[in-house]
Amino acid sequence: MPAMVTPGPVDDNTAVREAVCVHTRKIYDSCRDKDCIEDLRLYTSPSARELINSAVSVRGRSAELLYVTTDVEEVSFNRGFYSINLRYFYKVNCEALAPVTRPTNFTGLAVFDKTVILFGSEGNAKVFSSDTKLGNLDANSIISSNLPTAVVEAVDPIVLGVKIVDSVPTCTIDGDTPPVPSFISECFGSSLDFTSPGRGIYVTLGQFSIIRLERDSQLLIPSYDYCMPNKECTGSEDDDPCTLFSRIAFPVDEFFPPDTVSCPEGYREAVEVLSK
Repeated sequence: MPAMVTPGPVDDNTAVREAVCVHTRKIYDSCRDKDCIEDLRLYTSPSARELINSAVSVRGRSAELLYVTTDVEEVSFNRGFYSINLRYFYKVNCEALAPVTRPTNFTGLAVFDKTVILFGSEGNAKVFSSDTKLGNLDANSIISSNLPTAVVEAVDPIVLGVKIVDSVPTCTIDGDTPPVPSFISECFGSSLDFTSPGRGIYVTLGQFSIIRLERDSQLLIPSYDYCMPNKECTGSEDDDPCTLFSRIAFPVDEFFPPDTVSCPEGYREAVEVLSK
């Protein structure tokens, strides 16, 4: 059995200079998801509701993922595993088409909830740091100080479909008015209507995301050398605009199309299915 490596200089023939102990977040488990989220209720402003009531049809233009909230809870029947409750907030851009007026753009809020279970190991030691701001602490922060950290990486979704429904019920997300954080509401510039019945919009989105559980860890890693940048900084105030422009390479690819373009994975199969 080889001897255990300890922090300090490494005396061998490799390029490694020393073994160093670093503090970082270690990923214990992760998963990736490709969600087709059907029929999400779109919540709009009162003025947008007037557009919807007079519209013949509505089409989706784009969607933006504003934020994802995470809540980590232990799975009682399986030690070391945790349930991650996620709530995605979307800003969806649509276009209302009326008989005698030009298409009019409007935006709305869509909310998507999902839960995943991942392994996050066990940690009984509570973690406190001098970086913590006491004003941001609450009882839940103290209780959950030894839980793993959930991290979500996601791209803006694809709008797959939009439809008008003649009658929608009063808003019920988790049986109540959606708990929308104030910073989300501010992204729409006006108040959102969650209670008025009548005509409504439902959207279908395609979402790609990666979810992982991390814990603070001390790891022993090989060190080759210090990271010294080998590129000089550009953009000095002493340089005139033409000098800066001369350093930019000519964008050849912008003027000439590529000789070959590879089809996306699954493209040909999808075309065959649609052509049948």
